[in-house]
Amino acid sequence: MLSRRHFMASAAAASALPGLVEAQDYSFDPTPQEVRIKKEFLPGEILVLPSSFYLYWVTEPRKAIRYGVGVGKAGLDFKGVATIDVKKEWPTWRPTQEMIERDPRAYAKFVDNDYIMPGGPGNPLGARALYLFQNGVDTYFRIHGTIQPESIGQSVSNGCIRMLNDHVIDLYDRVPVGTKVTVL
Repeated sequence: MLSRRHFMASAAAASALPGLVEAQDYSFDPTPQEVRIKKEFLPGEILVLPSSFYLYWVTEPRKAIRYGVGVGKAGLDFKGVATIDVKKEWPTWRPTQEMIERDPRAYAKFVDNDYIMPGGPGNPLGARALYLFQNGVDTYFRIHGTIQPESIGQSVSNGCIRMLNDHVIDLYDRVPVGTKVTVL
């Protein structure tokens, strides 16, 4: 169901970022679909517009596959250009030290130890993870699946870009290591 919040966020994003994505229906729909995109974005690149909760995989000149995403809470979001330097199926996970310090109750089982959660259906990174690097250095931001599908279309993560597991598997199979990712 289209919420007023999603409609307003999508419309605001479209007006705040003129010229990036061609005019389209502004009701939020996380379903992957082919859309037209401005020619400035080259095939093989990923563009993420957190304010509208969409990720675009540019497939050919002026065409992209658009996926709905969940993004970082205010102040915890990634912005800039990165590359996908590592891809993992069913990745392991450990919260960053900053995450543990921000919310020690939520991450209690990770306090004062080196525990790493194994990959699998209960892992917060979901089925696949694409690791974002800048100049060969891990940013600790990821494009990954989620075990919280209700978070898609919302700003709730610790900065990562979340996708439904089926959608991140599809994207994972399409993008090679070295793919450029721009988050505006």
